[in-house]
Amino acid sequence: MKNKLYYILAFLYIVMVGFILYINGVFTGTAVSMSNLLINVGFLLVIGILFCISFVSFARLNHVTDSLVLAEEEIRDRYHTVQKNLWPEYRKKRDIFPSPALNIQFEKYQKRIQAHTNSKGSVTEECPIEEYINEELLNQAGMTYYNSAVSGTLTGLGILGTFLGLTMGMSSFSGNDIFTISDNIAPLLDGMKVAFHTSVYGIFFSLVFTFVYRCLMSDAYEKLQDFLSTFHECVAPPVTNKDENAGAMLIYQANMANSLKTIMELMRGTAREQTEGMERIIQQFMNRLSDTMSTDFDNIGKSLNQACVAQETYARNFQHLEESTRLLLEASRTMNDTMNLALERQRKIEEKLSDTCDNLSNELYTFHQMRDLYEE
Repeated sequence: MKNKLYYILAFLYIVMVGFILYINGVFTGTAVSMSNLLINVGFLLVIGILFCISFVSFARLNHVTDSLVLAEEEIRDRYHTVQKNLWPEYRKKRDIFPSPALNIQFEKYQKRIQAHTNSKGSVTEECPIEEYINEELLNQAGMTYYNSAVSGTLTGLGILGTFLGLTMGMSSFSGNDIFTISDNIAPLLDGMKVAFHTSVYGIFFSLVFTFVYRCLMSDAYEKLQDFLSTFHECVAPPVTNKDENAGAMLIYQANMANSLKTIMELMRGTAREQTEGMERIIQQFMNRLSDTMSTDFDNIGKSLNQACVAQETYARNFQHLEESTRLLLEASRTMNDTMNLALERQRKIEEKLSDTCDNLSNELYTFHQMRDLYEE
């Protein structure tokens, strides 16, 4: 019910208007000083105009915060139903909020997410929604630039009424002896009534308005934080980390290098076994031919020996292939080291950016503190 506190302010204003009219004799028909009545009515009219403008801004702020609450409830209900991230549903969804101002900001957020989405549908860069739906938006809806000055204006009106009443009383006060002075006491008292009345309701409304305004803004900020927490928990799209992509590529390269090494060892072992087996077969064949045949098969032996030479050449080619594969592995390791160095530099840059963001945050916090102190 914090967002309805300004109704109390309207009630107190009506009560104060009735009280001022009553003490000036409007309801009893015994108005003592018309000038006092006109001054009080004029001041109350100015305060009423200020309150009306504030009430419009408060109603607009309530509409925005109520829209945030409704959207948060809808997100939570939907998330409990599907039990998964809701961004695919909200990626192109329109009119999520009852408030047009929030819908405009959310459409800007959707366009930014779309600009950082790759062909696979993955978001490649973090896009915080706080850059679009934030306290600044609530300040614009609640006209903070105006309402923050109303309290001081009310106090100023009370002080202005004080000096105006004293001026009216002193202007009618004249005389050099006690008899003439006593005749001018009544106008002086009338002026003092104006002074005290305007001071009382000026300061009273200033205190009440400050309390109501701060309660409304505090409630609005709290609802905003609840919505942002729910959005990050249930809707915010996951971001594909560049470091994860680089790590996956490194793992792929390492696996490929291991596979090439295994193939090279298998090929080397196969070539050696083939050569040895061929030599044994040839030797056995030649022995049997020597036992059974004459020298006519010498040519066949030479041909077979040439086949052995060719097989050795084949083995040497495999050794060259082994050397080429080894060079490829070394190049892969060099590329791996280079990418690790690039990742280390990127982490250092991120740490520096994080420190810079922390410093900016501290400076902004200090600025806000100074601003709050200035406003108070």
